[in-house]
Amino acid sequence: MTGSETSPPFTVAFVPGVTPTKWARIWEERLPNVPLRLAPVTAAEAPGMLRDGGADAGFVRLPVDRSYFSAIPLYTEKTVVVVPKDHLVTAADEVTTGDLADDVLLHPLDDVLGWEDLPGRPARERPATTADAVELVAAGVGLLVVPQSLARLHHRRDLTYRTVTDAPTSQVALSWPQERTTDRVEDFIGIVRGRTVNSTRGRRAPEPEPKQKRPETPASRRKPAPGRAGGRSARGGGRGAGGGSSRRGRPRRP
Repeated sequence: MTGSETSPPFTVAFVPGVTPTKWARIWEERLPNVPLRLAPVTAAEAPGMLRDGGADAGFVRLPVDRSYFSAIPLYTEKTVVVVPKDHLVTAADEVTTGDLADDVLLHPLDDVLGWEDLPGRPARERPATTADAVELVAAGVGLLVVPQSLARLHHRRDLTYRTVTDAPTSQVALSWPQERTTDRVEDFIGIVRGRTVNSTRGRRAPEPEPKQKRPETPASRRKPAPGRAGGRSARGGGRGAGGGSSRRGRPRRP
């Protein structure tokens, strides 16, 4: 395959916490001549990258501008609190925001939960990123509430996390500009939604050519042998009803 026969790459942006590896592998199997490029991007930068054409589609965190973007919600993440391993919170499997009222809660500038009223006591300053906030948790400065995937992404051996049952949640979606719903975008939608290659929804693979009728051979046109009828041989055709021979003997002399 020469370079001139390879299509332009299809670019997929993805925000921290999303792992697009599985979908990328399926794309490579189905569309080996169309390179797939994965572009990591922050949650705040993702919509702008899609608007500017820097990516054809992207895994984003909702909400997005639905007047401009199409979006397919994929899943809603659990929200967890990241704490040192020796913190009192670790005594329970789940906690509420009320259980965090006496702790300092860090609120990074790249927060994706959209708090209306952050629980706990406020920190003196807001960390620039979630990664910075995790470092502060490890230093004993405060706690951090984030989607579970971000807690896993920034995992440290000296930290753990617990589910917060009444905290805001974050929803991940596949999104793209409505006016650029191309065939390649439809291909990727089908992969993410788990459609098979021959699915009746979305784009389909070319139909296989119908099988050609097997040509007749001289043997298939051969007529039955004379005297064969009903599968019986002509040799026994002169037998009577009793099964004896019907051959006539020589006439006796008078």
